[in-house]
Amino acid sequence: MGFSLGIIGLPNVGKSTLFNVLSTAKAEVSNYPFCTINPNVGVVTVPDERLLQVQKIMGSKKAIPTVIEFYDIAGLVKGAHQGEGLGNQFLAQIREVDAVAHVVRCFASQEIAHVSGQVNPTSDIETINVELCLADLVLVEKRLEEARNKAKAGDKKHLKQADVLQRLKAALEKGQPARQVKLVDNEKDYLNDLPLLTLKPVLYVANTDESGNLEQVEQIKQLAQATGDKVVSVCAKLETEIAELAAEDAQAFLKEMGLTEAGLSRLIRTAYELLNLITIFTANQKETRAWTVAQGTKVPQAAGKIHSDMEQGFIAAEVVHYQDLVSCGSYAGCREKGDLHTEGKNYAIQDGDLILVKFVV
Repeated sequence: MGFSLGIIGLPNVGKSTLFNVLSTAKAEVSNYPFCTINPNVGVVTVPDERLLQVQKIMGSKKAIPTVIEFYDIAGLVKGAHQGEGLGNQFLAQIREVDAVAHVVRCFASQEIAHVSGQVNPTSDIETINVELCLADLVLVEKRLEEARNKAKAGDKKHLKQADVLQRLKAALEKGQPARQVKLVDNEKDYLNDLPLLTLKPVLYVANTDESGNLEQVEQIKQLAQATGDKVVSVCAKLETEIAELAAEDAQAFLKEMGLTEAGLSRLIRTAYELLNLITIFTANQKETRAWTVAQGTKVPQAAGKIHSDMEQGFIAAEVVHYQDLVSCGSYAGCREKGDLHTEGKNYAIQDGDLILVKFVV
């Protein structure tokens, strides 16, 4: 696994409902703001039609999909950076994930109270973002002071670090997330051990009613466009109903609604894109398996996801792309046609590659 998203948002926006549909874990759903004290962890399958096709062609007995971890983190409130509403505990939990799925309430409901008394997506997003920026500001100011003290001795490394941190501080004080500060790769190195919340990629999840709440969703999209973040809209209530249906009934229901896929499939796929992840495959008689790796990963490191011995003793990898495999109809056919190629340690793995690793122990 190794890739995770934290589901955050204000209380009563539908985080736990969304989480329950995403995974088989059943978080307690309540109208009480802090019903999720400890983060629930769900292992969520990444939908990929290619997996079963590879299994069929390779003749494997079973297929194992790849997954992403979702963490259901309790609702944040205004003042969280000062510890309000168990804020310190929840903010620490967010620091551990790779990206953030920020659930924003777009639906109105008499039964489910809104923490501020009215549904206002823009205001809700601002409330959360301010808390995250203020929490990061505390860390940046502390590290900046340390860097400046060390820079007094003429240390060029800490002089440069202080410059980077000062730029971050200025942005955070304006309520701008750290990910909006333009940094080159070597400048990012100064932040490797600084777990900034606002440096994480963000996916806004607009939780709507059956109508779609188009006006509210558009507000979120405009805000996200300004910050370079992604948006996906789902109706958690509707997704709950779909999840309880048999597969065929679910497809029929989606077709009736004029949809090609469930909203949660879009959410998972968008989260995958947000983290710049790709899927590769391995296959033998026993199983065909999908694996998650970061885009640009070299083949030895990708092999290391399968087993550490494969990375340490890597010799080469036989590689065939999914489309070529389907076109030929067999692994042997790909070899005969020349679509099967041997790659060394500098090959960057591609989405849809089927690999057979050669290694020594």
